Amino acid sequence: MYFAALLARTEDGWQASDTDLDNVETLSDIADLAREAAVDDDTVLVFIEQEDAWFGVVRVDGEDDPRVYLSDAASASRSSYGAMLADELLGRDTTGSDLDSLVDLDGTEEGEPEAEEDEEAAADSAEPVPAGPLGDGQILADLGMGERELHVLSEDALSEIADMLGCTEVLEAVR
Repeated sequence: MYFAALLARTEDGWQASDTDLDNVETLSDIADLAREAAVDDDTVLVFIEQEDAWFGVVRVDGEDDPRVYLSDAASASRSSYGAMLADELLGRDTTGSDLDSLVDLDGTEEGEPEAEEDEEAAADSAEPVPAGPLGDGQILADLGMGERELHVLSEDALSEIADMLGCTEVLEAVR
């Protein structure tokens, strides 16, 4: 079971809303959700948690690239949303190009990879996901939680982060 919430920073504090990840397939999709919830291009945090096995934080600041932190990449990689974030952090390409499926006029597929490329792709996908934290450990540093504090969070990590941000009540309201 997943829990996902958006925390949007406003001049009056933080606003929380639960979010549905059913249509999310990429980190860009998550960033788009965050930008829709943003007030004046301010910071939005997306919390994703799976039954105390792992949690992830995606931070979007305006049009900047999203920043990602996973508490336990190996555990996260066993779930769809966690695997998507881990693959993004590891630079794995999980989406095939629509152009790869086009057939050339002579009946062959255009852009068909060579045998060496197939072997390299298989080796990349077989690369194990590291156990433990992965991503930007400084994702919350300017908000008061450094990398060390982030790494030692307990099973109720999202509540601890909300406590540090001063928005426990708004997060708990959407839980």
